[in-house]
Amino acid sequence: MNKKGQALVEFIIILPVLIMLFFGAVDFGRIVIRKNELESITSDVVKLYKEGSSYEKIESFLKENNENNTISIKNKDNEYVEFELQSEMTFVTPGLGKILGEPYIVKSKRVIYYDE
Repeated sequence: MNKKGQALVEFIIILPVLIMLFFGAVDFGRIVIRKNELESITSDVVKLYKEGSSYEKIESFLKENNENNTISIKNKDNEYVEFELQSEMTFVTPGLGKILGEPYIVKSKRVIYYDE
């Protein structure tokens, strides 16, 4: 019996699984990094808002920092302001987009209530 041939066949069978696991870990790392970036930008937006900046100034700040982000600003009956920042991601790992949805939307959200 040829042990070298058997080891080669086993390696060839396992290799695609290992490659998928590696690229899956890379994609999840990219998601975590992007989420962290959005959280940081959202904190900056909240600081600008608390300093009295207008919505237009906030949107221009976002376009200067990263043009791939979309922001949603909602003012609900002057009770609170909601800032939601989102960004789209595509995956490197084949098939991961079918599981998580492609493009994958990474979101960061802050709600500021008015003090009375």
